[in-house]
Amino acid sequence: MKIWIDLANSPHTLLFEPVVSALRERGHEVELTARENAQTVELARSRWPEVEVIGGESPRGRMAKAKALGMRVAELGRWCRAHRPDVAMSHNSYAQIAAARVRRVPAVTAMDFEHQPANHLAFRLARTVLLPEAMADLDLARQGATPAKVRFYPGLKEEVYLGNFEPDASVVPSLGIDDRSSSILVVARTPPSRALYHASDNPLFMQTLTAVAAAPEVRVVVLARHAEQREALARLNLANLVVPSTAVDSRSLMHAADLVIGAGGTMTREAALLGTPTVTVFAGRTPAVDVWLERRGRLSRLRSVEQVLSLVRRGDPVGDREHLRRRSQLLVEHFVAAATMEEMPPARPIDARSAVVERVFA
Repeated sequence: MKIWIDLANSPHTLLFEPVVSALRERGHEVELTARENAQTVELARSRWPEVEVIGGESPRGRMAKAKALGMRVAELGRWCRAHRPDVAMSHNSYAQIAAARVRRVPAVTAMDFEHQPANHLAFRLARTVLLPEAMADLDLARQGATPAKVRFYPGLKEEVYLGNFEPDASVVPSLGIDDRSSSILVVARTPPSRALYHASDNPLFMQTLTAVAAAPEVRVVVLARHAEQREALARLNLANLVVPSTAVDSRSLMHAADLVIGAGGTMTREAALLGTPTVTVFAGRTPAVDVWLERRGRLSRLRSVEQVLSLVRRGDPVGDREHLRRRSQLLVEHFVAAATMEEMPPARPIDARSAVVERVFA
């Protein structure tokens, strides 16, 4: 079976790395495309030099986003026509799902954020929707994730790939942070400011960074998503702040940290699962997967700057590495099974109201 995986955002590279390996070990052919967004291509090419780059970053504004999405749908559709995959798989790559539907290729999508408006597109067009059990009690049928197409897996998607993680002790020194004996390391991830589901500003994130970095014993590494975020951080002129300009091994960095401050997204959950003390200042609606972590004492919600001002050095991470390895093996099987369903019927043709999508391939 030929399986097409599209990487639309930087976390998708980590997510699908063990899935691609498992599929290829079982004799399936896997071809990859990636969008030039955040560090997606840089991370993907370090693992799969053959990955084909199609499309760029999502611009600001709904109309600009729609135009960019339409262009990528067209480009991916032409790629699909040339490569003729048997199934398309992604983590809610809307462009891939739409292109696959037009080309009558069954699409399998994973997703773990119920408040994403584009779920209405992805879930309705996909053949199979793969979701964490933390979302099992939500009313997702109204977004198109009907019981007939939904498959739930235990735990969180981050557990798919954390099982094979081995920390790299050279990552922290490579950022110019050499003496850890007398310093506190804080790692922060910026908000998903260009996402449709994060339309509001997040002043608490910058306020928290400024307050934490003011402590002389603290070193703060901020992993920014976009160029404008790096520029805004540079304007803070904080001596204790490091903002890498290229992709780094974020998991090793967070594993070594005394605290992780997340403004939403995959890295926040990775840190929590690795056992690093983690707080979230996400300004959007709380996802079910974050509630799942909060109930297990792995994640705390930050509501004021004062909550993080009493930083203390921690000991070794409290995460159970053997547990993560077992979970990873189990969840990879869930993803592989979703991608290789027996007797998968072709996707139904899109209806007349979406005929304009057909014309972009003319």
